[in-house]
Amino acid sequence: MAKQELLQIPLSNLIIGLTVKLPLPWTKNPFFINKIKLEQQSQIEIIKGLDIDFVFVVSGHDLLPIIDEETSEPEKLEVAAEEVDFKALAKKSMRLSQKRSIKAINDSRNIFANVVSDPEGMYRESATLVEDLLAHLIETDNVYLSLVDHGEKDVSITSHGVSIAVLAMGIAHLNNMSKSEIRDIALGSILHDIGKLKVPDAIRRKQKDLTDHEVNFMKTHPSLGYELVSRSGLFPEPILDIILHHHEFNDGSGYPDGLREIKIPIATQIVSLANHYQALLHQYQSPQLALGVLFKRSEYHNEKLVSMLVKLLGIYPPGTLVKLSDEQIGKVMMTTSKVKKPHVWTCNVSGGKPRLRFLIDEDVEIVEVIKKETLTDGAIKTLQADNVINFYFNHFSK
Repeated sequence: MAKQELLQIPLSNLIIGLTVKLPLPWTKNPFFINKIKLEQQSQIEIIKGLDIDFVFVVSGHDLLPIIDEETSEPEKLEVAAEEVDFKALAKKSMRLSQKRSIKAINDSRNIFANVVSDPEGMYRESATLVEDLLAHLIETDNVYLSLVDHGEKDVSITSHGVSIAVLAMGIAHLNNMSKSEIRDIALGSILHDIGKLKVPDAIRRKQKDLTDHEVNFMKTHPSLGYELVSRSGLFPEPILDIILHHHEFNDGSGYPDGLREIKIPIATQIVSLANHYQALLHQYQSPQLALGVLFKRSEYHNEKLVSMLVKLLGIYPPGTLVKLSDEQIGKVMMTTSKVKKPHVWTCNVSGGKPRLRFLIDEDVEIVEVIKKETLTDGAIKTLQADNVINFYFNHFSK
């Protein structure tokens, strides 16, 4: 008798209770066996992080009541949590965040390149990018962030836009905003600095302090961006408002129009907050210190939104350099459900014995935030402490 053909389903249809078979050789399978009974949401999230588009259903929920008789011992269908190498999966998840982030940046570059020559094509490409970002945002019930590295010595307009989109979308999600509103926030974030393309490189890339004239010219970029994007007539007002007013503050001290909170739409307020945080991060080179400065400048932003940003980033945001209670030093790589227990890439003082650690599973605490200047050259190299800090969504939720 011919073997019964197994039902093939996309990863989006995975539910607890199914027993599934992965279309992978055992050497690429983190579960070590190919037939897994789904008993925990974390198993589903792990499968979604693999380089596959579908699985085969073996049994469950009467989808396929007859289990293949050639199946190996029934007990091997059960996957105990301890059999899964979570650290390997976390590293894979970080690589996926990196890959997705780089793709988003490349897509952004294509969008920017078409703003004048092909505005309709730009609109289509930007809508596709936003859908990708939204899908990655809602992959998990809670939003987790990963540190990503684009190999840049300085922050580009496109990488900055993607990182702002991630932060702003995370805040909007915590604020229970609709998918439609989050899409506007995502696209407004991607395009918010597009006006800088009209600013001469000599000003935009200047390493020394800008002159008063240069500062004033730089401050025209929101208006330049608004003019550039609005002329197509394709982009809705919320997106255009974000482009024009992402430097406005609630106390009226921002630009270009000196608006106060009541005149600034909530979507624009969220992008302004994310943009301000990223600017402080670039200035102070410390994610936690940048958060502290935001708290001190409470008049600039809505207190509720700032609290949501803190919830999103955690007490120790990705990129923060820390010292642990066991004298190891490290850099925060991923946020977790426990704000004081992120996943950390650690080493000893000289930079040796690097490893990824799940503080959430250890009786070890972060005792202090440290500065790059206190690290040895070996530790700086191991922790890549000089790299630009950018964020992307992470689907790994342990």
